[in-house]
Order: sequence, then C-alpha cells, then structure tokens
Amino acid sequence: MGSLEHLLQTFSLQGQVALVTGASSGFGLHFAPVLAQAGARVVLAARRADIIKAEAHKIVASGGEAMAVTMDVGDSGSIALAFEEAERVFGVVTVLINNAGITIPKLLLDQTDEDWNRVIQTNLTGVAYCTREAAKRMITTGVGGSVVNIASITAERVQKALTNYAASKAGVVQFTKAAALEFAQHKIRVNALCPGYFQTPLNQDWFKTDEGQALIRRIPQRRTGELEELNGPLLLLASDAGSLMTGSALTVDGGHVLSEL
Repeated sequence: MGSLEHLLQTFSLQGQVALVTGASSGFGLHFAPVLAQAGARVVLAARRADIIKAEAHKIVASGGEAMAVTMDVGDSGSIALAFEEAERVFGVVTVLINNAGITIPKLLLDQTDEDWNRVIQTNLTGVAYCTREAAKRMITTGVGGSVVNIASITAERVQKALTNYAASKAGVVQFTKAAALEFAQHKIRVNALCPGYFQTPLNQDWFKTDEGQALIRRIPQRRTGELEELNGPLLLLASDAGSLMTGSALTVDGGHVLSEL
C-alpha cells in the first residue's frame, strides 16, 4: 500500500514555472502562493507593479520562488516582454493561469462601446494573446505544459447586466476547447475553471444586502465559495494529476448552475 504522499505526488509543480495574469487581486492574488506551495517558480503578472512586487516578496520570505512582471493582457507587445523577462530569470513558462478579468455590470442598452470592448479585450482577447505567447515558447523549446483559463458559471447560466461579461466567459470556454485541440500534439493541455460566486473584498459587502442574500439562497449548497476551495481544482488542471484532461471546463460553484429555473 503506497503512502498518501506518493499518491499526491502528481499534484506537485516542482520544476515548473507558473505565470499568473491578473495577480494583483482576487483569484490571482490567491493562486500565486498556492502554486508556489506546490513547488512552482511563480511569476506574478499585472499592471499594478507595487502590489505584485509585495506579494512576490511575501512568497520568497515564506521559502518559495517568485518574481513580478508588469503586463497588460490586452497588449501583445507587453505580454511578449513579460514572458521574455520571466524566461530570462526562471526559464520557460510551463504553467499559465489566465486569470485577468474585469466586469462592468450594466444593462446592454446602457453599455457604451468602450464598456463592451474593455471587457471583451481583457477577458477573452487577453486569454488568447497570453495563450498564444506561452504556447509559442513551449513549442520552440520542446517542452509541454498546461494552460488554465479562468472562466465563470456565466459561461453557462446568465443574469442581467452581464451581457459583455457572459459573452466573454462563454468565449473563453469555447476558445479553451479549440486551443486544446490545436496544442494537444505539442503536449500542451488547455483547460478552463468555471468558478461560481466567491466572497472577496470587492463583493463581500454586496453579499450582506438583501439581493446578495437572495442570490445565496438560490445556490443549492446555500453558501458562496471560500477561495481555498479552488486550490484542488486549480492544481488538478495545472499539474500532471490532470495529464489526460484537455479541453475540459471544470465547474466549482456549490451546484449553482444546477439550480431550478
């Protein structure tokens, strides 16, 4: 009988270089130290350099390996420079977490062209640009790898005032499948994580409102997620534990998308 440690060995990211986009807040800020604890050298990428530098220092102080790079996911030139810097210090990025995302919640009739374009540019175009850059470098150096795209349950079910966001996230799921098909021959896996509602500093006050409480009652588990509950799904998709998974969209939502209509 093998040990639990042996069983969990495939979840290790030892020897991997993991880059997280949108690492200055929310999921990304949570994911970076988790990947470091799993053994990866972690590259925190975002536009807000001060926050990611501070977080990288924290990871290093805890015994991990981390660095910060500034990146605008809507700008392919900025992406290339960030990957170049990461590669120079840590080596080729072999795990990419496409986490950068924004929401501008407005009814479609109230959205400006800029409201639509900014959400699509960050949430969908950014995922495509970063995946393309990472895959090019993996293929050139002959290493395989894993891409994890952070989508959302709004790729499957919708609510009002999120047309741009829902369209972007549904696009991410279908992009994930198409890219997975193209890159399978290069030993690059591409999967999506579809979180439901999680409480973060940005939304926790809203969840205390009547509207927020009503939403929670519609979730079959009657609660929102804790960020730690994404650790297992994230590491499954990022590591060799999910070596046969590609083109998958993994839902983590307390059964929210199953709720009765």
